[in-house]
Amino acid sequence: MARIGFHASHEQFPPSELLALTQRAEAAGFDAAMCSDHFHPWSTAQGQSGHSWSWLGAAMATTTLPFAVVTAPVGRQHPALVAQAVATLVEMHGERFTLVAGSGEALNEAITGERWPPKDLRNQRLVEAVEAMRALWRGEEVTHRGAITLEQARLYTRPPSPPPVFAAALTPETAAWAATWADGLMTVSMPEAKLRDVVSAFRDRAGDKPVYLQVKLSYAADETAARHEAHAQWRTNVLEGEVSQELRSPRQFEDAARHLSVDEICRAVRVSADLQRHVDWLAADLELGFERLYLHNVNRRQQAFVDAFGETVLPALRKL
Repeated sequence: MARIGFHASHEQFPPSELLALTQRAEAAGFDAAMCSDHFHPWSTAQGQSGHSWSWLGAAMATTTLPFAVVTAPVGRQHPALVAQAVATLVEMHGERFTLVAGSGEALNEAITGERWPPKDLRNQRLVEAVEAMRALWRGEEVTHRGAITLEQARLYTRPPSPPPVFAAALTPETAAWAATWADGLMTVSMPEAKLRDVVSAFRDRAGDKPVYLQVKLSYAADETAARHEAHAQWRTNVLEGEVSQELRSPRQFEDAARHLSVDEICRAVRVSADLQRHVDWLAADLELGFERLYLHNVNRRQQAFVDAFGETVLPALRKL
């Protein structure tokens, strides 16, 4: 049976509040969790950017959920330090952690002042970073000079077995490429035809490797609130991929998204006050064969979302 997870958005909530919400989600029946890994939020309206690795230690210590984090193990973070952080989490909390690796966005990675590379070079350094991390988890001493550099790096605290590394992908091209090196795929909700294309591109080359889906939704008991709060919080997040990867500050995202209407956001985010509508959407996702769905309610009404979905939506999905 597929797991239904809670997405903890570090861009939108302080870490202490996110921890309490994740604990509440587990109590409500969610059986997995994931979080973002940002230095900046997407907008000043979101207003937070807690350190995901510090938070993950607390979250995994105070729940029993399997966790995932979407991160770029390059750029502002060195892959050796990401490998060390992952190894520490797995050693402490067991094999319930998945690293979801992406090539990053300038919003977070350009803070070092280094040149922001084009997409092909970002992909190259991502693959090299994943290869280096896997070697470190195996206990090897790693010296590597390429798109990334490591000099005589060795981990002395290692996981009992290498944790899975999934790829984050939004297009069929990226998904097909990821199938050559990733242990699984994480993608996000999008129009069904495009989503099928992304999943097929991965599975055609990866076989039965698992595929996870992060679902962007806005639920409130009132339809108007669900619509307008999705627009207030998430309009900076529905820009095309090439644009969103290049902008460097929350203010730039706000300027780029200023023209987007409520209706346009509602075409990119699943917005409804009707819980049965959400059941139907998620049931269609499960029919595509996703092993996990991570639900991200993009507005600020997190407690109401967790409680309502725990009472109504999750039980309905588990009867399918």
